[in-house]
Amino acid sequence: MSEHVTVEDLAGGVRLIRMNRPEKKNALTGAMYDRMREALEAADAPDSGIGAVVFAGGAGIFSAGNDLADFMAGAGKPFTQAPALRFIRQLARTQAPMVAAVDGIGVGIGTTLTLHCDLVYVSPAARFRMPFVELGLVPEAASSYLLPRRVGRLKATEMLLLSEPFTGDAAVELGLANAVMPADMLLEHALAQAGRLAALPRKAVAATRRLIRGDQAAVEAALEAEAEAFDAQLQTEEAQAAFRAFFTRGPKPGAPA
Repeated sequence: MSEHVTVEDLAGGVRLIRMNRPEKKNALTGAMYDRMREALEAADAPDSGIGAVVFAGGAGIFSAGNDLADFMAGAGKPFTQAPALRFIRQLARTQAPMVAAVDGIGVGIGTTLTLHCDLVYVSPAARFRMPFVELGLVPEAASSYLLPRRVGRLKATEMLLLSEPFTGDAAVELGLANAVMPADMLLEHALAQAGRLAALPRKAVAATRRLIRGDQAAVEAALEAEAEAFDAQLQTEEAQAAFRAFFTRGPKPGAPA
């Protein structure tokens, strides 16, 4: 359980999962990953009554990605056993439609999480970045598979190898978000859209969602291949050096905190 993630079931079968650790820009700890995974697992239970899930942060902050200090506290354990990967696996296999409301920064998993969402809405302040390679690591959440298929190989290379940031407007242009909404209307709109999804015939939604998303086995295979490569990279000197430099200088804008 984590007090930094709130889970609220709203009228109409919508579950709101909200990251609430503003003092750390919603950087995710193992406990936060576990809380979100449990909320997704429970949403998929046959008797849950949940027809859609919404991910949100707070005003001006979606998520700064992994809390590296918390992550390194578990050093020595394989990444394949990490709470982050358990959450990512559940994210990829969740059957309930998922909607993201992104206001402010979305770094690392704060970006890759949205690739698994069925609808994504962003504020004018949304800023995305995936600095995995800068930390001597590799992408996660099947982003190395999903992103090139969404934006093309060359643009995905800019984002994943060069860690190029992009705005909410760019996310819409690239097909990574549905629309830019005023910040004060963002969550309300995302919840309304989730409510529309939840009100539709559940089996028809599930079947259509599977058809739209395509080859689930390929997504999960990419996710596991990334996890193996991520685990191997964690042991390298270049990754250790990147982590030491991070903790020495502190995070730069758009880096995980």
